[in-house]
Amino acid sequence: MDNLKNKVAVITGGNSGIGYATAKQLKEQGATVIITGRRKEAIETAASQLGVTAIVADQSNVADTENLVAKVKQDFGQVDILFINAGIAGLGTVEQATEALFDNIMNINFRGAYFTLSKFIPILKDGGSVVFLSSNTASMSGAGSSIYSSSKAAINSVMRIAALELAPRKIRVNSVSPGPTETEVMNKVGLDKETVKTIMDVVVDKLPLKQMGTTEDVAKMVSHLSSDASKFITGADFIMDGGMVLL
Repeated sequence: MDNLKNKVAVITGGNSGIGYATAKQLKEQGATVIITGRRKEAIETAASQLGVTAIVADQSNVADTENLVAKVKQDFGQVDILFINAGIAGLGTVEQATEALFDNIMNINFRGAYFTLSKFIPILKDGGSVVFLSSNTASMSGAGSSIYSSSKAAINSVMRIAALELAPRKIRVNSVSPGPTETEVMNKVGLDKETVKTIMDVVVDKLPLKQMGTTEDVAKMVSHLSSDASKFITGADFIMDGGMVLL
């Protein structure tokens, strides 16, 4: 399977979860893959495991992004695929919200993602593909999720406008919005396996499809949107949540 052969792909936040799975998927499809992350050891370990290139860069820092673009341009020339994946979550009611929480989430999820696209545009190849990692919460109203949901809704708005602006260059811009997805994070929150399983069972029971999503599911969608199979798709948000958004 080499439908992405000779393509250069950049994935932000590629050392774990959806970013890691997507790096693996794109490499298997023949792409040359570069992953980025804030933590040098974590990103280099992941790159070694995957057989891809690692570049340390903090998405919330525009100067880091500018340096990343310069390094990618120097070493690889142009970019065919840009997966803007790095992001963080956070909960708190509107009343409880702090400036620190607001700024932290928005600086990475919105401001960082926005300027990642902005700075990469000059080295994106005509006919290339940009994919944002959004969330089904962008179109839902969950108590305690106002900042996170707003950051993803903002990304979807930028995605659609960027799709219009980049259409003359045949660069497609889309987003993928997962719902409940099995990632390593669920095993790193200090809970025992039985508790995690109980929580997952409750979530799954509420989903029409009665199953959790996987990082591989999302990775395959990003791969599809990065290939010529989706050359007539742009400005679209793909919700992958087992039907959760229908409830």
